[in-house]
Amino acid sequence: MARLVTLYSLQWGDLSLETVCEKAKSFGYDGIEIGLPDHLDVRQTDPAYYKGIKDLLTKYGMELRTISTHLVGQAVCDNIDGRHKAILPDHIWGDGDPEGVRRRASEELIRTAHAAKALGVHTVVGFTGSSIWQYLYSFPPVSGAMIEKGFQDFARRFTPILDEYQKLGIRYALEVHPTEIAFDTVTARRALDALNNHPAFGFNYDPSHFGYQGVDYVGFIYEFADRIFHVHMKDVYWSDTPKPAGVFGGYVTFGDPRRFWNFRSVGRGKINFEEIIRALNHIGYQGPLSIEWEDSAMDREHGARESCEFTKRIDFQPSAHAFDSVFEKK
Repeated sequence: MARLVTLYSLQWGDLSLETVCEKAKSFGYDGIEIGLPDHLDVRQTDPAYYKGIKDLLTKYGMELRTISTHLVGQAVCDNIDGRHKAILPDHIWGDGDPEGVRRRASEELIRTAHAAKALGVHTVVGFTGSSIWQYLYSFPPVSGAMIEKGFQDFARRFTPILDEYQKLGIRYALEVHPTEIAFDTVTARRALDALNNHPAFGFNYDPSHFGYQGVDYVGFIYEFADRIFHVHMKDVYWSDTPKPAGVFGGYVTFGDPRRFWNFRSVGRGKINFEEIIRALNHIGYQGPLSIEWEDSAMDREHGARESCEFTKRIDFQPSAHAFDSVFEKK
């Protein structure tokens, strides 16, 4: 049996969870990746609340293997400013005091692990934020000590969270992504080192954030074979010729044709998903392939449907035996 193909609900946050399930079923999906905070309130402690969600999923034949907390996770290590007020629930933002926001976000991530446990889910996907992303270009010159301080800040803030996850049997999968503590292979390794390879910490693999950076996105799978906890299927296109807005985006919005790169519906960009599936087979990944659909130039229902069809068509299970084993004479 091929892997489950699921739909990440965050891009559908304007709709109820039931409507998203209904649409996902009609598009051909096997399940849902529930995105917080729109489709799940982790402050709820009544078992009936979580039973209601499970009953809803059962009604539409939707599997649930993952919940995701990108927006709240972003606030744990970030330098907090007005941008965060727009993405955070009011109870996390509070009075906007940066350290208070970070503390409340950390508490919410722990509540998220308890919610995952209540739903029978073993993987939470999310962001971490980063206190040192602003130093990326390294001018004025940034010292090694400044970068190390950022990784230690990440470890200090996330280790207590991960300890709670480990107690509950839940894993936290960072989506390696610009603006996070890890945004490529080198920084992903450094993040693991900072945490002393904490067993509850791994990665949500999303190739779209690697391709336009020039990162070996297939090699990442082999590098972190035991830390790929979840997979997002998302495509990206980057230009073969120079553009007015380069890799850094020129402060123009996603979808602007002047950009050097833009996210695309799965199968319509430059990511080689054939090699990704082969690499996932090699490392024995059997989790979901979750569509995080972000194509600014395409109707989302059209895109969600064709992304599901593409992913189911390209996915395959590895062979149970070598093709040439039948040549051997007994």
